[in-house]
Amino acid sequence: MNPVRVAAASLSQTPLAWDANKANILAAIDQARQLNANLLCLPELCITGYGCEDAFLSDNTLDMARRELFEILPHTQRLVVTLGLPVMVDSRRYNMACLVANGKILGLVGKQHLANDGIHYEPRWFRPWPAGRTTHIDLGGVPCPVGDLVFDLGGVRIGFEICQDAWVDDRVGRRLAECEVDILLGPSASHFAFGKSAIRRRLVLDGSRDFHCGYVFANLLGNEAGRAIYDGDTLIAARGELLAAGERLSFADPQITLAVLDIEAIRQGRPTVENTTVENPVAKNAAVENAVQPPASMSPTSIAADFALAAATFDTVDEKPTTDTTVPPAWTASPYDKEEEFTRAVALGLFDYLRKSRSQGFVVSISGGVDSAAVATLVATMVRLAWDELGSDRLLAKLAHIDNLHEAHLQEATTSSELTGRLLTCVYQSTRNSSLTTRDAARQVSRAIGAQFIELDVDELVQGYVARVSDAVGRELNWEQDDLALQNIQARARSPGVWLLANLRSALLLSTSNRSEAAVGYATMDGDTSGGLAPIAGIDKTFLRHWLRWMERSGPTGIGPLRELAAVNAQEPTAELRPPAAGQADEDDLMPYKVLDAIERVAIRDKRAPLAVLREIEPEFPELDRPTLGRWVERFFRLWCRNQWKRERYAPSFHLDDENLDPKTWCRFPILSGGFDRELSELRAELDECCD
Repeated sequence: MNPVRVAAASLSQTPLAWDANKANILAAIDQARQLNANLLCLPELCITGYGCEDAFLSDNTLDMARRELFEILPHTQRLVVTLGLPVMVDSRRYNMACLVANGKILGLVGKQHLANDGIHYEPRWFRPWPAGRTTHIDLGGVPCPVGDLVFDLGGVRIGFEICQDAWVDDRVGRRLAECEVDILLGPSASHFAFGKSAIRRRLVLDGSRDFHCGYVFANLLGNEAGRAIYDGDTLIAARGELLAAGERLSFADPQITLAVLDIEAIRQGRPTVENTTVENPVAKNAAVENAVQPPASMSPTSIAADFALAAATFDTVDEKPTTDTTVPPAWTASPYDKEEEFTRAVALGLFDYLRKSRSQGFVVSISGGVDSAAVATLVATMVRLAWDELGSDRLLAKLAHIDNLHEAHLQEATTSSELTGRLLTCVYQSTRNSSLTTRDAARQVSRAIGAQFIELDVDELVQGYVARVSDAVGRELNWEQDDLALQNIQARARSPGVWLLANLRSALLLSTSNRSEAAVGYATMDGDTSGGLAPIAGIDKTFLRHWLRWMERSGPTGIGPLRELAAVNAQEPTAELRPPAAGQADEDDLMPYKVLDAIERVAIRDKRAPLAVLREIEPEFPELDRPTLGRWVERFFRLWCRNQWKRERYAPSFHLDDENLDPKTWCRFPILSGGFDRELSELRAELDECCD
């Protein structure tokens, strides 16, 4: 048996973008063919896009996906390709992988385990395919085998684990191993989360070792549908050894990863069927008996004349790929993995959101504080990372929708700073309560990253609102009685002007609120929450402060530090909404952010009651007395329940880890509730008892 040259491709798809998705698929097919690949694995639901949501329930979506499949088929000559799409079988919708070869459909395999946790709600749209079931459907006028299938192509057996099928205890690959499958294909839509790549890699390595096969894993890449970011992992392994791995969080797509599988070597040491334990003999026998073989019409008379994987043998492969793709990118060797991942994931998420929403750029209301400085820095880092990886020509081609971006001086630029100035506008809006410290910090950071910097004095607007409302209510508003209202009107007065600038530029206004603020509602609705996208709403304030110091002192691999952030990092977080003499500080209004974030983690992520939260976090803060910590736990729960309505109105945010508070994708909580009154009474009773 000759070796097999296999490829995995990461694709940056968009839900329902039929022409763009097809173009990406065809580009991957062309690249794989140029690399002399025999087999190409593409990501899950690559034809439609994974994040179609309730559009999967539309017959039009299924009809268009089927049309797209047949439009792609003629381009699969001399290649075997996996294509993901939704398919109706017996009036039920299934998430399926279609195996095609040499312009022909060989069959469709149904996903058996549907993701139904975190940001995934697949059972809303699909049914799980029953293990062992096979049938036929009419697809384009031709009977097509469908179900739990194994494909026998030229004596090489191929099976599928579609994403979640590999993440469950009863992996589909275990049964396929009993069918002596040689190659497992893993088309996936596995979203980014901190540290998740290591788990994904372990699944692939363990599968290739335990199932005695080659494993080809292909994932989506980039910001597909708005919230989830895909890191584009492409992995190829055999017998527990990683043969090739593609670059993660890349701005270049498609990304093709190539390796050679030695089928004879893979089969050596494989236990015989008689010596294995068959956990599901019905399913196993169905897969064996329904092994799909190509029709005789596909068998070429000569490999040289008409190459097809479905022939009696594979094309001969004498050499390994010339590049060693098992070597990870330089940034993955950094001791600051989370900082690197955060920087690159959000940068890629912003880049794809910019081009897929066809926005002309970004606008940030920059205050001189941590949150807005972080957002502006992430945009500038996005430009730099994309510029360094793609080069000016390819980058500008990806942003071709932006007006006047192909001017000669940009094409000839040797750095990314000019492009940042074209794409990013930072706006500092002062009132009488703003300080020179924050203004200077905002200006320094904006100029250091190359952004346009605009100053607006909105104090007259604020005082105009205050005067008119004072007249309307018949008394002069004052800080003793009207503290919160007077703070909020300043934040809200900043919103119309920055929205106007964003509209004038046809740009995307970025909200600067973070997850810690969202948890307790420490944000002004229609003020600092204004925007069409909230890139840091999925990350806590403690990490943001740490990350900004890291950006000041180290920065991403290949880019380095941004020293001007020192002007931001030297300050204590403050909203600057009270008069300067008040000495306003966020942590005085709330509690220390490290305590807030610890409470949120245990209360919301781990779903603990108030008293259990107190007991669990006490060891983290030995320097704090129990009554103080208990008061902060109570304050958190009160503010959490009171402010669910705010979280419901936040702009879309990026999903980064399992502590997301986004009620539309991760953390659902009632807008009206009992507020944990009984649980908080129990907390106070224990605190009173311990203090007597």
